[in-house]
Amino acid sequence: MSQPHTIDATSADIAQIRRQFPALERTLGPHAVAYFDGPGGTQVPRGVVQAMTDHLYLHNANTGWHYPSSEETDAMMGGARAALADLLGATPEEIAFGANMTTLTFHLARALGRGWGPGDEIVVTELDHHANVAPWQALQRERGVVLRTVPLIPETGGLDWNMLEDALTPRTRLLAIGAASNALGTISDVARAAELVHSAGGHCFVDAVHYAPHAMVDVRRLGCDFLACSAYKFYGPHVGVLYGRADLVQRLDVPKLAPAPESAPERLETGTLNHEGIAGAAAAVEFLASLAPGVTRRERLAGAYEGLHLRGQFLLERLWDGLAGVPGVRLYGPKPGTPRTPTVAFTVRGHSSDAVARALGREGVFVSNGDFYATTVVARLGVGDGGLLRAGCACYTTEEEVDRLIAGVARLSR
Repeated sequence: MSQPHTIDATSADIAQIRRQFPALERTLGPHAVAYFDGPGGTQVPRGVVQAMTDHLYLHNANTGWHYPSSEETDAMMGGARAALADLLGATPEEIAFGANMTTLTFHLARALGRGWGPGDEIVVTELDHHANVAPWQALQRERGVVLRTVPLIPETGGLDWNMLEDALTPRTRLLAIGAASNALGTISDVARAAELVHSAGGHCFVDAVHYAPHAMVDVRRLGCDFLACSAYKFYGPHVGVLYGRADLVQRLDVPKLAPAPESAPERLETGTLNHEGIAGAAAAVEFLASLAPGVTRRERLAGAYEGLHLRGQFLLERLWDGLAGVPGVRLYGPKPGTPRTPTVAFTVRGHSSDAVARALGREGVFVSNGDFYATTVVARLGVGDGGLLRAGCACYTTEEEVDRLIAGVARLSR
């Protein structure tokens, strides 16, 4: 593990972080590759891959049996729950694992929906990834619940809070809300939303997939009842994580096999899990914690996130201002200085997003484009020609890479 150090918000010297990511050594012709595709999945440090390899080579076994490799897998699982609990501000008994956030959300929705029917209401938002919409739409079809949708305000990239308050009624059973928009970077006030839905008598489910890589999660402060995120967005492998308040999880009518555990959190987990991926997810938390000093892992994580936030906002301002100065570029979402992640959505007049992404890719600048499964966001913005371009800054992003992106877009614009 690397030695802890404080991240300087304005320093370009992040070599210590970058040395841990083999992908950053990749070149494309004469160009070093700059990865701005973190919102779709970050690159992975060596420590994460080593943890996965070690598990497969040295400890590979199923759980619950009385021989060393099985007991070692049990211990790894317990350690991983503790690591993710530290990341989210929860307890290990409140951390469940699954294939990804989408699968976990469908699973949770099915469990919740078994107790709902006509007359019950679920509130979703237009700002969300479809993984926080489709599972609740399924309950509309299968259980006859009413689905209410809170609109976004295209000009600001934020939610219409007056409409959100109006949508919550004594019949509301759940508010499903994203902590941060994966398309626009908007950070929503989840604590406020949770308080509102609890006052109406409902529960709050939070999609924190885009939020968790950039801001410290504290499920107690947020006041949410359930929260999901994905390790591959914060430097880990493809594993989903679900926080569920232990008392609620214990009462859920979850789809499960009769012999499977009845206690939380295992009762949320179906079948044999991706043990090596879970080992990698725990190692991703350790990587983040290694970026700052502190006595406990939670303290180190808090320091790391503070530094990452400051540096992310510094890079965001540089990227936003640079793109804003390019003729033909249109930026979407909240401006720097407002609650948001360092993820920038934009279009280039006269060029499809596909064409721009391909042209930048040939120069070793990797950006994603399309609707990012936030289909309603792109539709409400009225963006055609393949949707938006999206550039996200990660812990390994440098000022030089930001400047390369801006220069590449400027050449296309000319």
